[in-house]
Amino acid sequence: MQIIGGPASQMLASRIARELNVNVSLCEFTKFPDGELYTRIVDDIAEEVTIIQSIVKDSDLINLLQLIDSCESSKRINVVIPYMGYSRQDKRFKHGEPISSRAIANTINADCVFTVNIHEKSTLDYFSCKAIDIDASSLIGDKIVSLDLEKPLLIAPDEGALELAKKVSEYIDVEFDYLEKTRISGDKVTIKTKKIDVTGRDIILIDDMISTGGTMAESIRILSEQRANDVYLMCIHPVLAKNAVLRLFNAGVKDIFATDSIESAQSSISLSPILSNYIL
Repeated sequence: MQIIGGPASQMLASRIARELNVNVSLCEFTKFPDGELYTRIVDDIAEEVTIIQSIVKDSDLINLLQLIDSCESSKRINVVIPYMGYSRQDKRFKHGEPISSRAIANTINADCVFTVNIHEKSTLDYFSCKAIDIDASSLIGDKIVSLDLEKPLLIAPDEGALELAKKVSEYIDVEFDYLEKTRISGDKVTIKTKKIDVTGRDIILIDDMISTGGTMAESIRILSEQRANDVYLMCIHPVLAKNAVLRLFNAGVKDIFATDSIESAQSSISLSPILSNYIL
């Protein structure tokens, strides 16, 4: 088994290689004067390779396609896409739009693809090979346990994140709830937890992805107003676009924890233990 890390997943690839007790291959990633990308795998290429590369930027997809093509002599190519950009465009919302998740999946020529908590599992059907989505909720649960919080309560910011909150809740035996909007009048809306009082409790706001941080920032303010103790943020994919981190800390978040599906300062939870088990 040879582990090859793309430029977006260098640390994660190295951690997976360490879990498997193999070396991660040395690669070169540069750019030509005209802006085109250059990719080269320096080490000899094995008969079975696993390429690990998140698609955070458009250029990450090009690097991934170049790495796959570089391994054409391999008998088996596994591709791990910890964060798959464009996966939120899984259907046409307006006339003339592409199904972007399908467009991306159609470019991947491999024997098996692994994703992590992909936004919509129907995207897996667009790959021409076997595709497996890996659930990282247990890693989130382990991190929460390690914090030793005061009467912890998991809260999903909306019903869309409720499934993830429920999974983590069942794994670590902690209560969960979600925030619900109730319209009082034409111009007045209240937002509060559906069932459980947050007073004096440490709160873990949980979602699969944090993008601009707007919804989470508002949720943090609301929970603080409802006399919650500390509010923490946990997610699988820390997109954290633009000034999201500043918005969240200004809103009063105690800390932000995320996996290394996207490598950032908040990526203190590594996916390597579960990914290494799948790609053995």
